[in-house]
Amino acid sequence: MKTIAVLTSGGDAPGMNAAVRGVTRAAIAKGMTVKGVVRGYNGLIEDQIVDLGVRTVSDIIHRGGTILYTARSPLFKTEEGINKAVETCKKHGIEGIVVIGGDGSFRGARDLSLKGIPCIGIPATIDNDISSTEYTIGYDTAMNTAIEMVDRLRDTTQSHDRCSIVEVMGRHAGYLALQTGISCGAVSILVPEIKFDIEKDVIAKIKKIQKTGKQHFIVVVAEGVGGVDKIAEQIEKSTGIESRATILGHVQRGGSPTARDRVMASQMAYKAVDLLEKGIGNRVICLNNGKLIDRDIYEALSIPRSFDEEEYKLATALSI
Repeated sequence: MKTIAVLTSGGDAPGMNAAVRGVTRAAIAKGMTVKGVVRGYNGLIEDQIVDLGVRTVSDIIHRGGTILYTARSPLFKTEEGINKAVETCKKHGIEGIVVIGGDGSFRGARDLSLKGIPCIGIPATIDNDISSTEYTIGYDTAMNTAIEMVDRLRDTTQSHDRCSIVEVMGRHAGYLALQTGISCGAVSILVPEIKFDIEKDVIAKIKKIQKTGKQHFIVVVAEGVGGVDKIAEQIEKSTGIESRATILGHVQRGGSPTARDRVMASQMAYKAVDLLEKGIGNRVICLNNGKLIDRDIYEALSIPRSFDEEEYKLATALSI
């Protein structure tokens, strides 16, 4: 394989640039030419292809976002869009592609592989919700950002004897909320995977803890649960504690990636290039039991998502 491409797709995540850098330099070290696809699958359809070199990817390992930009592409879900993408690959001599993104991005990689363009997926999303891997690039950075923001809120919460209800991102998954809540000592953590009752699991708990002398509280709510303003109203009405809702939002996606995200991105990138060099495609790089492996994309997309209920029990036990 002489020429490969790299693209970033879906939501941006800290560490994507580190992965782009890793793919580029690993491929060049193996004697390959590297192309960058600008704005994800849209760029592949619209022929937005740039050359990537050793110096092109200098000084990006520490940057958040993605220098290749990202976009969602409804057209790529059609036969017409996929065929246009294949034509672009043939025009530029692209023989394989590394796709950095989430489940939706991997479905696109699967479709291209079926059309004869070998693709390797690298999981990158702050939600950590790709079931085939224990870890996704961007998760650690997003969690540390959320922790920092909650710690800042805690200062005001404590000063005014308030309750802060904080919504963190995660789409339909509660992983980010769970570990942020544990790290911040939240009195309650609400996630979509676990059924809860506001009166029993939040309000009654706050009232009980109040009797021990504590007068300020943090409640962490996953994006998939939502309704933080209503939760704040219920808590204030039932406990008399002034309660404020805060939605952290997209601030969690930005910022310089942590060491873990930089290293993981580099390791996954190198393994992805190694597979393409061997002519292997239709695979996803996954972290399994602490080791990097590759799985068939069909298998990766079919694995059901699980939630660590034991860790949730731990969080509940410690929040007293």
